[in-house]
Amino acid sequence: MSDSTQRNRLDEEASPYLRQHADNPVNWQPWDDSALEEARERDVPIFLSIGYSACHWCHVMEDESFADEAVAERLNEDFVPIKVDREERPDVDSIYMTVCQLVTGRGGWPLSAWLTPDGRPFYVGTYFPKEPKRGMPGFLELLDNIANSWEEDRQEMENRADQWTAAAKDQLENTPDAPQSLESGLLESAAKTALRGVDDQHGGWGSDGPKFPQPARIHLLLRAADRTGRQATLEAATKTLDAMATGGLYDHVGDGFHRYCVDRDWTVPHFEKMLYDNAELTRAYLAGYQLTGDATYADVARRTLEFVERELTHDAGGFFSTLDAQSETPDGDHEEGAFYVWTPDQIEAALEDVELEEADNDAPSSEFDTETLASLVCDRYGITSSGNFEGKTVLNVTQPVDDLADAYDCSSEAVERALEVARTRLRAVREERPRPRRDEKVLAGWNGLMISAFAEGAIVLEEDHYAEMAVDALEFVRTRLWDESNGCLRRRYKDDSTDAIGGAEIDGYLEDYAFLARGALNCYEATGDVEHLAFALDLAREIEDEFWDDAEETLYFTPESGESLVTRPQEFSDSSTPSSMGVATDVLLALDHVATEPFGDIAEAVIETHGGRLRASPVEYTSLCLAADRLETGSLELTVAADSVPSAWRATIGETYLPDRLLSRRPATDDGLDSWLETLNLESAPPLWAGREARDGEPTVYACRNRACSPPTHDVDEALEWFVGNA
Repeated sequence: MSDSTQRNRLDEEASPYLRQHADNPVNWQPWDDSALEEARERDVPIFLSIGYSACHWCHVMEDESFADEAVAERLNEDFVPIKVDREERPDVDSIYMTVCQLVTGRGGWPLSAWLTPDGRPFYVGTYFPKEPKRGMPGFLELLDNIANSWEEDRQEMENRADQWTAAAKDQLENTPDAPQSLESGLLESAAKTALRGVDDQHGGWGSDGPKFPQPARIHLLLRAADRTGRQATLEAATKTLDAMATGGLYDHVGDGFHRYCVDRDWTVPHFEKMLYDNAELTRAYLAGYQLTGDATYADVARRTLEFVERELTHDAGGFFSTLDAQSETPDGDHEEGAFYVWTPDQIEAALEDVELEEADNDAPSSEFDTETLASLVCDRYGITSSGNFEGKTVLNVTQPVDDLADAYDCSSEAVERALEVARTRLRAVREERPRPRRDEKVLAGWNGLMISAFAEGAIVLEEDHYAEMAVDALEFVRTRLWDESNGCLRRRYKDDSTDAIGGAEIDGYLEDYAFLARGALNCYEATGDVEHLAFALDLAREIEDEFWDDAEETLYFTPESGESLVTRPQEFSDSSTPSSMGVATDVLLALDHVATEPFGDIAEAVIETHGGRLRASPVEYTSLCLAADRLETGSLELTVAADSVPSAWRATIGETYLPDRLLSRRPATDDGLDSWLETLNLESAPPLWAGREARDGEPTVYACRNRACSPPTHDVDEALEWFVGNA
């Protein structure tokens, strides 16, 4: 038994979540060989607690139980307590969360699991109060019962562990005996299924709270609406986009989205802000803007990107993970939402002596005095003395600008300018409040999602700065987490890590490689820099080498050379982040147009392997369905041969909804292409570029789909029209 395991070792960890528990009297161990070996040597169960830094009930359980001396004594004596950050170890979380959902019918964090010394689970749950409460067993009592059962009914515990582990393997690791080819029309079938579950009154999915954003389903509805022209499908997507942007899910003072709402009508959020939500929702709003032309969606996307730049960006370019839901109150307590909520008196005090000229040089300062401005803000955002959250108000858009203009007898433009001035002042005042904690670890996969959002924002909104943000983040991750010599991507970087290489010791998972590969590909599309395409191909090659199983014809979540757990999971379904299998499959299909490796064959095999799942429950596997749709219909290849894309072309491409677009940029001449091929380690030009030089010395565009191409043209509108005629 190692002396090091007889103390709390979390002060040695890089994860902010683990460090939050470093002062607990519990002898917490990280998930590592030393902790697992101690459990085997002592022959005692492992108590596994999984959470993350922005998790409200994780903090509650820490305050009630893990900071308690009596609980700590029992945990230290009868168990090996291990604490895991689910954001760092999604593989461990996936296995035991799957068991929890199978056994209890629900899941969530903190996840509490009791394991045999070799890691097989035999008791699972989520949050437990210290003492029995509302039908939940007390944690201290539970520890006594489990310790006694381990001593007196060991065989029963072992049998249960075998059964639950087998169930987890069946759910996560096993593949169907016979692959099934998919018939055409999967997209339309999936959209119809998604449409049946839409909340017609409030948007989103589910008839009760909590209500989570589902960006992949929004993409599904938008794509189906574009293809079929069904108005009901489009309305379901836009109703959801509108509801999320006007409700409490969105931060109307500081911008960006919270994690989810606790109610059906999107009024009160769970206040943490996650990088992945803001990445994927940005992409959904950009798509909504392209398809509908609604400038409100572009504005939401733009403001969300600005929030990420302002509050979640490392000075050197990478993106941080989360902002906590809790922050300090004036009396020193920590409460959920304290940073974000307002009273009418606070609004009036914040807007005292505000000058409306702050909005722009033409703002009519005579329209509103400060008292009237405060009233306008309260009317706009539903701020009342009774509030909607514990006596205070989470801002929601409750009155349209035009109605306010009528009520205040002024123009809509004057209302908009006044509200913008008020937002700016309220944000400045709010910045003086104690801020929520920020989890400053940089995760490769989550950064990949945000890189895609910024790169797509650069294309759709014609903002070169967004492309710079995407590239800076890509280079940050590549420099700190990518080992080019052995093709290894690490998952996490943390500035103040005690690890020799900045906390980058955790092997990357499929989501890290897939999300980052998509981000690198999107950077290439936004900038035309072949180095980003080369990096995307390098990551795709590692997906083939480490995650593709030729015998099972599937992509696993953990690398073949990684740690061996009780089961090797696959990630088929979308959850808080998109399915890593779905994104990997989609990006392999896109890169197949350039690569010499059989990326397309791998993607097709994965889709066929899981064809039965997709047919039976397409909405559960939306990202994989979208990849299957790309396989069926083919990518929209838009090859631009030019030294730079003309600005008019950029505007046209950016505003055009092309959901499976591959914007393929290449040098104007074949002489220029030679250096690209060398960078990409290609002996000859792929069909995407072969014979497609610029014609007549002018930028030239080629539109292709499924090996059929338009004539070369100097008119991008003509090329896009070809897509419409060959849909």
